[in-house]
Amino acid sequence: MRTRQVTVLGSCGAFPEPGRACSGFAVDWDGYRLVLDLGYATLPRLLAHWPDGAVDAVVITHEHPDHCIDLHGLFRMRFYGAPGRARLPLYCPPGVLDRLSGLEPDVDLRAVFDMHLLPGTHRVGPFDLTGVPLPHYVPNAGIRLQADGVALAYSGDTGPSPLLAELGRDADLFIVEATDRVGETQQTTRNLMTSREAGRWARQAGARRLMLTHFWPGNDRTVSVAAARAEFDGDVLAAQENLVVALGSAKSPHDR
Repeated sequence: MRTRQVTVLGSCGAFPEPGRACSGFAVDWDGYRLVLDLGYATLPRLLAHWPDGAVDAVVITHEHPDHCIDLHGLFRMRFYGAPGRARLPLYCPPGVLDRLSGLEPDVDLRAVFDMHLLPGTHRVGPFDLTGVPLPHYVPNAGIRLQADGVALAYSGDTGPSPLLAELGRDADLFIVEATDRVGETQQTTRNLMTSREAGRWARQAGARRLMLTHFWPGNDRTVSVAAARAEFDGDVLAAQENLVVALGSAKSPHDR
């Protein structure tokens, strides 16, 4: 029986709210295990989902710790807990390992990770992976995974950009950051977005479903969903820890 789904590991931006985690998603495609981002508090949730911690590839959108800090925990788990295991393919901008290396200066993180640079295109297990440069405070790669005619797209953190429409073009599920931080739309240079803007770009992309994520702690998520629905006619989901969404299926999302 085929299993094609994405599980939300974390949904908060900046820092986790109680009982939640920062950005992270676990993608299971017919047994192939891929992780998108590993922010604060996501590793324990990943291990609850896949108890052996045996992932096939990790993709990190950018070097901010709310998207990558638990990659260091995964490094230690494999370096100290499973020495001799083959290196884990890691797809990310170069700043990710540069930043994390300060936490482990005596060991080269490449002893565990086989690094492949983003933005760029790669064949990753069953997926064609495309990393698209999107505007943020540091280099950020929006991610598009495509297999068997099904596309999953994820913005990472981004300001408004026409490239979002191409990133999420006809995606079965478009996961878009919707920080809704006060004053964001008044910034001269935009590096984050609102829920309404997320809905607008999902509409322009022609995505089938939109999942909002990267919620600023304390925000009312029902308000964010309502704002996105004002711009997007498809299904709008709020990322919630442990939410599981089937890919390439008409099935409704459900909680584990």
